[in-house]
Amino acid sequence: MVESVSVVKCPECGSVKLFRDGMRYLANGDTVQRWLCRECGYRFSEISKDARGESLNTVFSENSNRQVCALREAKNLDTATETKTVAGEEKTQQDADTKGKIVQFIVQLTNDGKREKSCQTYFRILRLLSRYGADLSNPESVKETIAKQQKWSENTKALAVAIYGKFAEFNRLSWRPPSYRLDEKVPFVPLESELDALIACCGKKLSVILRLLKETGMRVGEALRLKWIDLDTKTQSIMLNDTEKHGKCRAMKISGELCAMLNSMAKNSERIFGNVLLTSWESNFSVQRKRAAKKLQNPRLMQIHFHTFRHWKATMEYAKTKDILYVKQVLGHRNLQNTLRYTQLVTFESNEYHSAVAKTVEEACQLVESGFEYVCDIDNVKLFRKRK
Repeated sequence: MVESVSVVKCPECGSVKLFRDGMRYLANGDTVQRWLCRECGYRFSEISKDARGESLNTVFSENSNRQVCALREAKNLDTATETKTVAGEEKTQQDADTKGKIVQFIVQLTNDGKREKSCQTYFRILRLLSRYGADLSNPESVKETIAKQQKWSENTKALAVAIYGKFAEFNRLSWRPPSYRLDEKVPFVPLESELDALIACCGKKLSVILRLLKETGMRVGEALRLKWIDLDTKTQSIMLNDTEKHGKCRAMKISGELCAMLNSMAKNSERIFGNVLLTSWESNFSVQRKRAAKKLQNPRLMQIHFHTFRHWKATMEYAKTKDILYVKQVLGHRNLQNTLRYTQLVTFESNEYHSAVAKTVEEACQLVESGFEYVCDIDNVKLFRKRK
């Protein structure tokens, strides 16, 4: 008797184009295959067999964030853990107490209005410190653990110090933070041709997200929260009302091609890109970026992240307009200092210009409105130029 082989499909979009994404370890000791959808970035695991050894066709998704995982762990803290030695029992109880304190801290942050992504970062850093041997109840132990992390950059150490400072304040611990200086690095700005090549190599849904980031300069978290009511196909614009980092709400023009691509997507959810979490999109993007870099023999593509599209947009807008206030408005910044870091010089693909002259004030105004920049006065006329 020949057994039928069931084809694994994505529970979100039904696609069979999947990546193997490691194994998932269950509480009973079993392992199941974890999958990552190439089309929509959905992450899920297949339950292969039940208690009787029979095959199951159901799947369970990993559509949960770290904060939820922390709360789940908190519910299991009362479960008795059998250990062979007294030292092992003490270690288990200490770990349980640490997890409980972290969970209480994360819940308090949530109640105080902290964003979900910020809570995930707090939880991840505190768990890393605990995993690396730090006693979160002992500030000196935390200092020593942070100092020993040779693979951490100064920025990561400064972030860990700031996060533990909030944790110590919540638990009323005396904390004298060590000094780590932030390194302001110039963001990597790729060529437009490299961005276009990467977008072309990605799947349908991911390529739409990347194209949206390239044209608008919004953050990826803001893009994933866009709703269908935010898209206006008549005016070819998008209303961004749900911003990150307390940014300004704004309306942004998009191209007709991108508008058609967005409008052609399946409307199965209130959100344009569904309810798939950012972590799944990041995993999907990482896999497809690696394949594109290998296919095109361009290792520079591995330096491109979701936020790189925002760097590129800000830099190009400033190069065109030389108006820092306009770039600030495009990015939705409230503080001008956050915008100034994007005004570095870049190597453009072309050094050729269009030139034009203006004899009157009206002609000069028209050229400026068309994107030309003033160069100098020659023979009683004003000379303007614009990059091709």
